[in-house]
Amino acid sequence: MASPQDQQANDTFQLYDLRVEVVCPPGKRVMCGAKEGDYFTLEGEMLYLPPGQGISIYSLGAVLPLLAAKQRVTAKNDWMSTDADVACPDPNCPSRLRILRTGLRTFKHGDTTVVPLDSTPERERRDEHQPSRGLPL
Repeated sequence: MASPQDQQANDTFQLYDLRVEVVCPPGKRVMCGAKEGDYFTLEGEMLYLPPGQGISIYSLGAVLPLLAAKQRVTAKNDWMSTDADVACPDPNCPSRLRILRTGLRTFKHGDTTVVPLDSTPERERRDEHQPSRGLPL
């Protein structure tokens, strides 16, 4: 993994690729239409389903807010590093979605946005609070 200093110097950042798998308790009735072993992958911002496989929009809605955070490198003791299972949003469905980090991918800032690196909201706020250096009128 590249150090933060190296990433800043060469315009790069890293995200984990993810695999999200359905886990169903044996013998239990699953209400969301999922089957044991169903999955999708996330590579950068692109979500891929295997051909012919679907996913409930409600299940996807439950896991989607966590995916961007799971893609980021996190501290060893952060719960995002250790917790992987997300319950089905149907309270009567015992299935879970398990988020697995599968690999680390490197991206270039300039390939993912047109906003320059030196144009951050923090910098703009800091610049707004700097005293004016102009002469009084």
